Order: sequence, then structure tokens, then C-alpha cells
Amino acid sequence: MMQASYTVNGAVATVTLAGRFDFNAHREFRDAIDRALAESAVRQLVLDFRAVDYIDSSALGMLMLLKEKADNNHKQVTLSHCTGSARQVLEIANFSKLFVMD
Repeated sequence: MMQASYTVNGAVATVTLAGRFDFNAHREFRDAIDRALAESAVRQLVLDFRAVDYIDSSALGMLMLLKEKADNNHKQVTLSHCTGSARQVLEIANFSKLFVMD
């Protein structure tokens, strides 16, 4: 099960993810992302993956939908602290070409 927490600091909203990022996480992920996108002062969304231990194809789909929503709202998305198997999956899917990754 994944947990998502959300903080805003000026123009940056950070969504910290923890646990398994899979289909079961879609509601919690969507709620956190929708709140971040609704903040008019926010220009950048940072998804912190440091505590994500698993990611599957449904999570990749959720990230693609996020990218589309963020682009429509003129906001940048950064995937932060991607490590281990989560980073491998993101790299295999060529997400580094779609998102800023650090």
C-alpha cells in the first residue's frame, strides 16, 4: 500500500510517495496530485520517490496522466530521489525524456 503526503512551499508542491506505487494507489495519488495542480501559485510539482519500493505499469500510466494535466496547467513535474527498482522501471520506460529526474 502506498502513502502520499503533500506540502507546498511557495511555487513548489512536493508529493512524497512511500510504499508500493501500483493500481491500488491510484485514488491516493490522484487526490494528492489534484490538490497540487489546483494551487494557482504552484509552478512545479516534485514527486519524491525516495520511499517507493515498487512501481508497476499502472503507476507509469498515472504519471503520464499527471504529465498531461501538468502541461495543460503550465506546471513542471520533477521526479525526485528515484532509486533502486523504481528508477530502473522509469529508465526502461524512457521517462527521463518526459520528466526532469534527479
